[in-house]
Order: sequence, then structure tokens, then C-alpha cells
Amino acid sequence: MAISNRRKTDSAVDYTMQEKIKALYDLQKIDTKIDEINKIKGELPVEVQDLEDEVAGLQTRLDNINAEIEELGSLTKQRKAEIEQNKAMIAKYEEQQRNVRNNREFDAISKEIEYQDLQNQLCEKHLREYAAELKVKKVLVEQAEEALNDRKIDYQNKKNELDTIDAETAQEVESLKEQEQAAREKIDDRLLVAYNRIRSNVRNGLAVVTIKRDACGGCFNRIPPQRQVEIRQGKKIIICEYCGRILVADDSEE
Repeated sequence: MAISNRRKTDSAVDYTMQEKIKALYDLQKIDTKIDEINKIKGELPVEVQDLEDEVAGLQTRLDNINAEIEELGSLTKQRKAEIEQNKAMIAKYEEQQRNVRNNREFDAISKEIEYQDLQNQLCEKHLREYAAELKVKKVLVEQAEEALNDRKIDYQNKKNELDTIDAETAQEVESLKEQEQAAREKIDDRLLVAYNRIRSNVRNGLAVVTIKRDACGGCFNRIPPQRQVEIRQGKKIIICEYCGRILVADDSEE
């Protein structure tokens, strides 16, 4: 299988097919080095992001619990104020009850006093409920704060480890990126699309491989002699019919 030669329309330089194939191979070697650097990081980037999300989630949970505690505190103050108001009303009604002129007025005031007393009992019931909820919420706050602090420590440790690797490899990665850009400028857009597609579909990221012991360097299936000759001539892009990788001659053999 072969990909036809197509010039890059946005470039003033006209590269030969051999130069494009060489650039493809160079690009693969550069990307392989970048992949190796990323392997050093392993799962650190994902772990750092997961821990960052977990810290944010725990902080939100803690904020919500504290908001609920604040609301319970506000309700507690309201109920206590209502109790004081009700007591004041009861005292007022009791004073009026001393000066009633008949039993009907006495009974009416007694009902008001009874109503205010029931309201106080209801407020006292709410206060007990608020106190019980506050006790539970404070335990939840302690647990959330402990979990949050633990996750913050884990996050910072992982972040420091990742930052150290990034700092140690930054100069090399920057140089590789520059080399990568230089190689890509020699390659047609169509070839780059094919290269990127193959890289994303293979486990080891090798889209361009050489012939090793008469076999494909990617899947190790045997390459016919005539096809090997065509690959070494570099007149067209040749794809392994078994794994779909781009086949190139080993420059060490040259």
C-alpha cells in the first residue's frame, strides 16, 4: 500500500519524497523521545488532576456544611428571640388577667396565655433539634477538614514531584519541540494526518518503523524482498499491509 507524493501548498520549499520520508522518520524519533519523557511522568499528571478535583470537592462540601451550621445558628437565635417575645406576652396577659371584669375575659386571656406557652414549647422543641443537628454537623466538619488536609498534602507531594520532572526535562522538551516543528514543515499535511492517525491507533506510538531482519519493525511480519527494495529507494510512502505502519529504510544501514 502506498500514499502518493503530494506537495505542501503553503510552503515555498519543494521537498523531494526522500526528504519527506526522512523527515517522517525524524519526526517519529523525536516523538518517541517525547513519549519516553512522558513515561517518566507516568500517571502523575492524571493523579495531580484527580487530587486537585478531590480537594476542590472536599472544600465545597466543607463550605456547605459550614453554611448549614451558620443557618442553624441563625435559626437558633430566631427561636430564642421568639421565646423571649412569647414570655413577654405571657407576662402582659397575666397582668391583664388580674384586672378582668368577668369570666369570659379571664377565659379569653387564659387561651392566649396557653397559646403563647404552646408556641414556647414548639420553639424549645426546635432548639433541641437544632442542637442535635449542630452536634452532627460539627462532627462532619472535623471529618471533612481531616480528609481535606490529607488530600492537600497528597496533592502537594504529587504536584511537587511532577513540577520537579517538568523542570528537569523542560529544556530537552523545548529543544525536541523545535526539532519536531522543523520536521513537520517538510511533510505534507496529508502525510501528517496519516502519521497522527496511525500513532493514535497503535499502542507504542510508532507510526514509522524500519525493516529489521527482513521484517516490519512494528508487527514483525516478513516484508517481501521486492517491497524492501522499493522502501530503500524512497520514491513513495509504503505502508505495512499487516499493521498499517509507514515503512522506511534504516538510516544506519545507509
